[in-house]
Amino acid sequence: MAPACVSDERAVAVSVERVWKVCLDVQALPKVCAGFVDAVEVEGNGGPGTIHIMKLNPAADAGSLFKTKVVVCDSAAHVLKSEVLEVKSKVENLKSHSTETKLEATGDASCVAKLKVEYELEDGGSLSPEKEKIIVDGYYGMLKMIEDYLVAHPNEYA
Repeated sequence: MAPACVSDERAVAVSVERVWKVCLDVQALPKVCAGFVDAVEVEGNGGPGTIHIMKLNPAADAGSLFKTKVVVCDSAAHVLKSEVLEVKSKVENLKSHSTETKLEATGDASCVAKLKVEYELEDGGSLSPEKEKIIVDGYYGMLKMIEDYLVAHPNEYA
C-alpha cells in the first residue's frame, strides 16, 4: 500500500528568515522549546544525511524520543524534509514516517508554514483522523513555541 499523507498549514507572526534560522539551529531547541525539548544530539553538518536526536520532556506528554535524518535542506526555498528513524510517541504502529516543512513569506514579519507528513502503518492501514491530528498538532506545537520565543526575543535570529 502507498504511504498515507496528511497536510496542513499555519500562519506564523514572525518572518520566514527568523523561523528558518531556528529550524537550522536544532541545538537551540532546548532553549527555544523549553519544557518540551530537553536535549538535542546532532550527527553531521546539518545538510542531507545529518541525524538529529531530540529527547523530549516527559511532562510534555508527547513521547520521549524523536530521531530524524535530514533528506533535503533547501535554504533558498525554505524546505526541510526529514525521515523519521525512531519515535516514541502516542501514535503507535508506524512502519515509516517522513515530514516536509516549507516556509513561505507572507509579509516582512509573517510567514506560513506548510507541513506534509507521509506515513505507513505496520498493518498497511491508515490512522484515524484523531491520530493524524496528534501528529500534526505535535509539529505545530513546536512551531508555536518557536514563534512565541521569537516574538518574545525580537533581536534573536534577526
